[in-house]
Amino acid sequence: MAEYDLGTGLRQANVFDLRWKQIAFQRRTCEYYPENMKSGKPLVIPLNDTAINVLARPLGKHEKYVFLHSRNQPVKSLNYKLWKKALDKAGIEKDFHWHDLRHTWASWLVQNGESLYVLKEMGGWQSLEMVQKYAHLAPDHLVKHAMKIDNIMTSDCHNLSQQINQRRKLLQ
Repeated sequence: MAEYDLGTGLRQANVFDLRWKQIAFQRRTCEYYPENMKSGKPLVIPLNDTAINVLARPLGKHEKYVFLHSRNQPVKSLNYKLWKKALDKAGIEKDFHWHDLRHTWASWLVQNGESLYVLKEMGGWQSLEMVQKYAHLAPDHLVKHAMKIDNIMTSDCHNLSQQINQRRKLLQ
């Protein structure tokens, strides 16, 4: 379920309550109805290979629900004991919450060049301001952007020093 969430950026309730009738494998989409969305608006999300692969695993295990717990019943809430165990196994800090998967998904997409507008549409946010709260940029991601000044400084510094020297001569 966490892998599906990282692939789609959905809220926990939308993942846990996922039903087979919402999924169109041939179109590679998943439809969420207004009554199931925080915004109260419908959302159709594209399904990437990660999501499709996760959805293929439970095919045929339950006629209605996609994700089941060990007693073959639909998952209705997070088992915190299993969640903490999974975090330990993955080497992730204990204060990492399920909702942080949505933040991670958004940040990964932005850090890989996706626009905030596209992210807004994919994540079902109502405003770009909300998207910005989710799409955190790690400082190391910004290094390549900061390094652009190196090219400017390298090519223009020689000219700049010549300009400064010329001005000094005029002022003397």
